[in-house]
Amino acid sequence: MQNAVIFGGSGFIGTFFARHLIEEHHYENIYLYDHEIISSKQFEFRKNMIKDYPQIKMILGDVKEKISWMPKEPIDLVANFAAVHREPGHEAFEYFECNLLGAENVCSWAEQAGCSKIIFSSSIAPYGPSEEVRNEKSIPVPTTAYGSSKLAAEKIHQIWQAKDKQHQLVIVRPGVVFGPGEGGNVSRLIKAVHRRYFFYMSNRHTRKAGIYVKELCRAMMWVQNSQKAKTDGVSLFNMSMNPGPSIEEYVSSIARVSKIKVWIPNLPSSFLYLIAYLIDFIAKPLRINHPFSPVRIKKLTRSNNILPTYLVDNGYDFKYSLDEAFADWKKDCPEEWH
Repeated sequence: MQNAVIFGGSGFIGTFFARHLIEEHHYENIYLYDHEIISSKQFEFRKNMIKDYPQIKMILGDVKEKISWMPKEPIDLVANFAAVHREPGHEAFEYFECNLLGAENVCSWAEQAGCSKIIFSSSIAPYGPSEEVRNEKSIPVPTTAYGSSKLAAEKIHQIWQAKDKQHQLVIVRPGVVFGPGEGGNVSRLIKAVHRRYFFYMSNRHTRKAGIYVKELCRAMMWVQNSQKAKTDGVSLFNMSMNPGPSIEEYVSSIARVSKIKVWIPNLPSSFLYLIAYLIDFIAKPLRINHPFSPVRIKKLTRSNNILPTYLVDNGYDFKYSLDEAFADWKKDCPEEWH
């Protein structure tokens, strides 16, 4: 039986990955190390996901600080999902503070624990926005603090791996990760389509690399387990559907799975930018949360055309199409599809 520690484990990906390790790989103990315990109503779905699994244990701690906690059992796998990642939402220094210090402290902890395997969740953000197709051989050109901090964190993990040829490192660069309890961009898109306030802005064919959270969990362990035959000790792969769906494909799939008919008007992006800035100007002083951030509007007009070339070249078998992913999400959490 094997044991694992997931740093940033109370997050969206962490809770799904913990269940995946138990259900598909029969891990005995999973420790979710995070600075917050899953307790608020916002995270009710995540809490319910793991409540029936006594193998999953919460450990309170902050990866920005030296990690003094150590379990009694030997640890076979470390997953580092701890990150400040939402854009917009944080000051530039916050991305570097968490993502760099977290990488250093997690790698140092893995050395002390004698664990030789780390999975690190990076992002496609290091590539920067581009209409050009990118794969794992493309040179990263990050344009945001988040993307820059993730690229630097990758290098910190690679330094850990280079210290010992027995160390195995998997770096995954996922696009937008969606699924039950996500509460992010795709959740907002579902609500916007259902409530008829989504508009195209000449971005029907804009591609957005994205992946269902359960597919991400499968792929991470598939790469980890297939790495045994490798000699370099590092596997870096993009995680997206192949190819990443266009905005129109996301919207059409949502409509099919929801069994609704929608007509989406196409408005000039300049008009929507103006509306978003006006709403933001009014909402910010009042501290009102809203889905019309100018930054999010801008992101919707830029492609992240990232291909999962590593997975395709090595014969990974994708389980979920976009429709199948949305249908599975709707089955697990129908209240998010109203």
